[in-house]
Order: sequence, then structure tokens, then C-alpha cells
Amino acid sequence: MRLTHCLASGLAFVATAWAQAKGLPPGVEAALARARIPADAVTLLVTDADGKAPARLSHRTDVPFNPASVMKLVTTYAALDQLGPAFAWRTPVYVDGPVRDGVLQGNLYLRGQGDPKLVVERLWLLLRRVQGLGIHRIAGDIVLDHGAFDVAPQDPGRFDGEPLRPYNAAPDALLVNYKSVVMTFVPDRTAASAAVQAEPPLAGVQFPSSVAMAVGDCGDWRGTLKADFGDPLRVRFNGSFPAACGEKVWPLAYVDPSAYAARAVAGLWAQLGGTLTGQVRDGSVPAGLTPALEAQSPPLAEVVRDINKYSNNVMAQQLFLTLSLQQKGLGTLAGSRELLAQWWHERLGDVPAPVMDNGSGLSRDARITARSLGRLLQLAWASPLMPELASSLPISGVDGTLRRSRSAATAHLKTGSLRDVAGVAGFVLGASGRRHVLVALVNHPNAAQSRPVFDALVDWAASDL
Repeated sequence: MRLTHCLASGLAFVATAWAQAKGLPPGVEAALARARIPADAVTLLVTDADGKAPARLSHRTDVPFNPASVMKLVTTYAALDQLGPAFAWRTPVYVDGPVRDGVLQGNLYLRGQGDPKLVVERLWLLLRRVQGLGIHRIAGDIVLDHGAFDVAPQDPGRFDGEPLRPYNAAPDALLVNYKSVVMTFVPDRTAASAAVQAEPPLAGVQFPSSVAMAVGDCGDWRGTLKADFGDPLRVRFNGSFPAACGEKVWPLAYVDPSAYAARAVAGLWAQLGGTLTGQVRDGSVPAGLTPALEAQSPPLAEVVRDINKYSNNVMAQQLFLTLSLQQKGLGTLAGSRELLAQWWHERLGDVPAPVMDNGSGLSRDARITARSLGRLLQLAWASPLMPELASSLPISGVDGTLRRSRSAATAHLKTGSLRDVAGVAGFVLGASGRRHVLVALVNHPNAAQSRPVFDALVDWAASDL
């Protein structure tokens, strides 16, 4: 057995050396030259998904690279394997008093358990179910329990100086609507203004009901609005909205994220006709209470699709923290890193483990080698969970973050991008009918120019006859 293993290892080494000696495909070399990206700033791997043949291309595959959002492949596959594709998050609701004549004589509690999909529609349904218990007025408070995660407070602008970008939302055990507001602008030529609608309603926050319209091209319509978000309680538009734009939608992270959940719950409760004697505040559920109802998230397989298709950072971080919450009773980054490292060793043995940060790839510290990522994808391909993972990945030229890809191949690939970082990894269907694992990562100041490089590599991988 040991001799067989040594022979197999030796053949794999020779095959890898041969692939490296062949150099890069001409189309890929040309695309790198046009992008002014040197070959030593790239790691590339193309190999059969079933692992039965030598790698067709292996370039710097043992060098750790920052993968950006490609790291979500590790988080999502590990979660599918550990939690199962049917896993769902539950958000329990408690009451600590009787209900008489539509009035709850006490407090209402919402305990967050990490649900990454507690969006406006599902929060609205949860509060409607509360009213289904006969509660229309709460004589006490609505208490929000965030204690299932232990994560240090984060400055949303710390990573890239863009605090109002929804992708910078921090994880939260009771994450409501990604802590974001969606503003919709609808031109009304008769009124010479554009109607403004903000969802969800945030208690105590004023949004303009309309904004003046302007003539001319749509162009930079957000800049034309001259929005002022300096006051968390009042949004202002000091400019105008171009009529040529038609209807436009602007998702925006709320400027005071720590107050978001309380304002959203209070706003939706009031919109539903509910009244509240006390306030919406943070706190803990008292021991001994039994849930009056529970809201359930979509299954993990559906959540993973949202994470990978659209590269949702905060959803990936919620999922990462859920690993330690489920196994240790408290969601922490350190606990989830430990559990993922243990899982990696059990599944992949001596294959070098990635350096995980928060599970989303929105990090300057995360690292993984192309060889390790390739082995993970081969493991996933041989797993019963392969359909869930593969179908969660963007399809080249069709949807998600690959919708604008110009590759003619059929490929399911996770994308990633940060300043000075770009990458793709996943599965490519060859002209021979064989499926290939492809990994391509770039760490270079010109990484933003990498798309033609990736397209050329995908097309080359598919041309395997």
C-alpha cells in the first residue's frame, strides 16, 4: 500500500512539473500582457474534476494568494457538509405576560439566531404572526436579543472607506434586512418631480417624499441627487433626479447601523397598525421562557445560492459564525476558524488549510493556494452535495457576478474582487464532455483588468479535445 502511494505521489509530482514546464496557454499570456500583469502575480490551475488525470495547467499553485470572495467556496461547502442542505435558522419570539383584549401585558422578545435572510418581507410576516396571537398593543417593550454572536463592534468604513455600501454591513445575530434601506425613485412628469419611497420604514427617520426632476441624460444620477446622509434622523436631497432615468433603485446601508434593527422593527410594527407603550430596545430573553412562535429561514441550499451567485459578504459571515453557534453554543470568529480548520483536516488531510478571517473573503489577511482550492473543489465534485454547491455558482455569461463574462464556455465559477485582488474558481465543461476544476487568482495592482485573462483561461480549459 505504501509503495502504491509513493508511486502515485511521484507520478502526480512529475505530472505537475510537466504542466508547469509547458508554460501558460498563449491566449492567457497575451491577456496578461495586455493587462500588464506579470506571470508571478498569478496562480492558475486547470485539472479534471474527478482527479483521475494529471493537471493540464499548474502555475504557482503552492503559493498562498488572497482569494477575495472566492473564499466563500470554502465557507459554503464546509457549511453544506457540516449543517446539511436542509438546515434552517430559527428566530424565536417570546412573551412574558398574558394577552387580554388585544394587549400584551408585558414585553415581546425577538431572539436572533444568525438568520442571514431576515429581510423586510420576512420580518413583516413575523410581526403579522405576532398579531395572529391576538397582540395588537404591547404594554411593555419589544426587546431584541443579539447575544447568540459574540463579535466585536465594527466600523463599516474600516475596510475601504465606504460605510454606506451594503456589502460592508457587519454580522449580527439579529441581522435585519442587511441593515440597509432601499430607496426607489419614480419620475412623475406631471408633477415635475420624482416620488421617493424608502423600505423598510425606520421609526424616527425622515425621508423626502419627492425630489425635483431635471432634464438631460441619466448619467451619474446618484451624484445629481446631492444626497446628504450626515443626519441619521433625516435624509436630504439637495439636487435633482434626471427624468431620463426612469425608475431607479438605490440600496444603501443605514448611517447608524447599531440602531437599525430597533428602528426597522418599530417602523414595521407601526405600519401594521400595532401600538407600543414602551420602546424597542436591545436586551436578553429571560431564562425559562418558552417561544410563542418561531420564524424559519429558507433552507441552507437556497441561502448558499444567494451567497455565491451575488457574493453577499454579510450573509457569508453570518453562515461562518453559525458554524460555531451550532457546535459551541456561541457564534465567534475564533470558534468558527477552529472548527473549519478541524473539518478541513478531517476531509482533506495534509492539503494545506486556508488562512480564514471572517469567511466572506472581505479581508486583507485571508490566504489559500490554488492547489488547496482545487482539491476542495474535487472533494465537492465527488460529494452528494455537488449539485447544491455547483448550482449556487454564477453561470458564465448568464447570471450573478458572471453575467457580463464574454467566455463562450459553459462554466460555474465563483468570482472575487478587492482592490489589487481578483479571482475565479469552479467548474468548466470541456468540449470532450469532461468536467474540469479551474482556479485563477491575481494579486497585483492591475487585478481589476483581469477579466479577459479569466475568460481566455476558461475558453482554453473548455477546448480539451
